[in-house]
Amino acid sequence: MSDTVIKIENLGKKYMLAHKQPQKYIALRDVLVDRAKRLGRRLTRPFSDGVAAAKASGTEEFWALSDVSFDVKQGERVGIIGRNGAGKSTLLKILSRITEPTTGRVSIKGRIASLLEVGTGFHPELTGRENIYLNGAILGMSKAEIRKNFDAIVDFAGVEQFLDTPVKHYSSGMYVRLAFAVAAHLDTEILLIDEVLAVGDAEFQKKCMGKMDEVSHKEGRTILFVSHNMPMVASLCESGIWLERGKIVDQAAISSLVVKYSNMRKEGAGCSIDFSPGEYANAIAELLSASIENNKGQVCGEFAITEPIHLKMKYQIKKENISLTPNFHVYDSTGQCVFVASDGGFDCAGTRKASLGTYIASCTIPGNFMNDGAYSVGFALSTMPTVTVHFYAQNALNFIVLDDLLNTPTRGLYRGPLPGAVRPLLEWDSEKVS
Repeated sequence: MSDTVIKIENLGKKYMLAHKQPQKYIALRDVLVDRAKRLGRRLTRPFSDGVAAAKASGTEEFWALSDVSFDVKQGERVGIIGRNGAGKSTLLKILSRITEPTTGRVSIKGRIASLLEVGTGFHPELTGRENIYLNGAILGMSKAEIRKNFDAIVDFAGVEQFLDTPVKHYSSGMYVRLAFAVAAHLDTEILLIDEVLAVGDAEFQKKCMGKMDEVSHKEGRTILFVSHNMPMVASLCESGIWLERGKIVDQAAISSLVVKYSNMRKEGAGCSIDFSPGEYANAIAELLSASIENNKGQVCGEFAITEPIHLKMKYQIKKENISLTPNFHVYDSTGQCVFVASDGGFDCAGTRKASLGTYIASCTIPGNFMNDGAYSVGFALSTMPTVTVHFYAQNALNFIVLDDLLNTPTRGLYRGPLPGAVRPLLEWDSEKVS
């Protein structure tokens, strides 16, 4: 189709891995004897040594990519996710024409700017100023085109003080800032970005995310973005490709793909779980199951920022007249605790005594409270104020909150990243007092 800018058909990339056997200590006399033997073999069998050496060292075929096929349309923002070694970087290197594919076909319509590794595309002996012009020329830009965007590139990178310093003296952060600024501001149709942005600080990462969102929406530029940061991928991209061992596992809307991938990485934990008998139990109580649900009572792992999130756990009380407090623990993707919620404020007075039976404890996280990102939930039951924990299933389930850039009340017209684990829609009152 005319709006398809990248078309990949049955792409494969093979490497040959050599496996050398560990060698024992060799004395000088052994070396001399071995060389004499080799000389004798060369005289009698001139072609045998190479074959024998290949057999001794051993080689193995490794397919970094295998039978990969997909299309990318103009202006589409595609997140490529997967574990280390899945083939993500190899794919971008092939698209950048850094390496050639072993099999398959790649068709690209338009100029590509890529940011794959720190230092890629820069000459270390040249200054920052010279590298901007060099990089632009490599991308096919005229000097006039580069000059038009020069001030914006320097301002975005924040390296004006070091502009005439050879980039070999730059820190890795400065390298990335300048490299991203060049890639984002020059007039290319396709932008390829690898995990390299992780080198920059948090403020610069937010700046980059805002710029990528801007060039995609306003300029219609196509973006392929590789990252292990799921909230970052989910907030920027529309669709996604999940690679595992060089093959496509799934290709779908990024929202559902991130949830599936996050669930897999938590060893099967998802949006609902039935615990094994005795897994989380003592003589007082036992945790039976837990779930995360939407407003319709359906088990769900992805929510818009505006949607409420319902957390539930089912448990059994096995001993009477003990004060018990259900509590939920919510953590973000970095492992930081966002909040702990309890029924009755941990009921420190101990006035609520539970009778024997099966209970369901639930609470609702209101809409317009959580920020966008991936979160995990732990489920616990405690006796207060002695802080006796009867069961605690840490990080048992997980969910993701997705940002609608156009229809989120807490965002307004601002399109860039917003920091924080929560983003509450609070009541405000501003009035003139004098």
